[in-house]
Amino acid sequence: MATRIFAGKALISIFLLNPNVIDQTIGWRVAFWLGAGLGVGVLLIRRFVPESPRWLITHGRSEEAEETIGNIEGEVRRETGRDLPEVEEGPITIEQRRSIGFGIILRAMFQMYPKRTVLGLTLMASQAFLYNAIFFTYALVLTGFYEIPASAVPYYLIPFAFGNILGPLLLGRLFDTVGRVPMIAGCYFVCGVLMTLTGYLFYIDVLNAATQTAMWCIVFFFASAAASAGYLTVSEIFPMEIRAMAIALFYSIATAIGGISGPVLFGRIIGTGNEGELFIAYLVGASFMIFAAVIELVLGIRAEGESLENVATPLTAIEEATGTSAASGSA
Repeated sequence: MATRIFAGKALISIFLLNPNVIDQTIGWRVAFWLGAGLGVGVLLIRRFVPESPRWLITHGRSEEAEETIGNIEGEVRRETGRDLPEVEEGPITIEQRRSIGFGIILRAMFQMYPKRTVLGLTLMASQAFLYNAIFFTYALVLTGFYEIPASAVPYYLIPFAFGNILGPLLLGRLFDTVGRVPMIAGCYFVCGVLMTLTGYLFYIDVLNAATQTAMWCIVFFFASAAASAGYLTVSEIFPMEIRAMAIALFYSIATAIGGISGPVLFGRIIGTGNEGELFIAYLVGASFMIFAAVIELVLGIRAEGESLENVATPLTAIEEATGTSAASGSA
């Protein structure tokens, strides 16, 4: 979704940043407010997104959960002409509760699943550094090192954006067939290696604006798949009651670690006009991606083909032998 929005904004910016079309004191403001408008649109759309059956039943809304499941099964039956296969796993008993406190969430993340927390933070922080460092400063590279007019920059961002879209589209299914661990580690590693190569070619001055953009398209073909997998990893390796909160928490921490430091570091270096220092910055970003690949190989969870309950037992699941739940310690 983010890459498609980026592509759309790049197309619109061709007109908004063209002084022959609109006054530049107005154009950038319009572009800025379009982003705010998209945010408002998301808030409105959220009101029409159905709740997960798992969330509904955990929060005591069993009838709504049954209705949602029935609607899903009916839609599958209409589209495929057959029923969903029978569930192989046995049923679990859960303790319904209205809310899950932050104490339980932190306990699950840092006491019950500390290795998964390290994995999630590493994957998301490394890709946040890479994405924000390159995306937010590439216009500066084009104008500062390749002397591309500001009004022409969007033409270079469009293929950049579409390279991002193609990554998840073409590689996404392999995360279920080949497997999470080899695909995530492979995408992060390949991205790091290609970024190193791109930085070196930039340093020895064999690239121009077009070939630099082409190299970034290839790099981010793998990086976009890696980043998408990083988000999905966090959403599926923690108990179902805290998955949304885990994504929000990890995203905010990862953005603070990598999303802020990346643009600041790259922006200052680009301002100096020193190719050697920028190459070193590219190596830093590449090393983060390769490090994340190693962490995935060591701590990665093989979640392909597994139900969410098998990947991480729900916090509200009641152990039949003791009558207690992981969340509360009592039935």
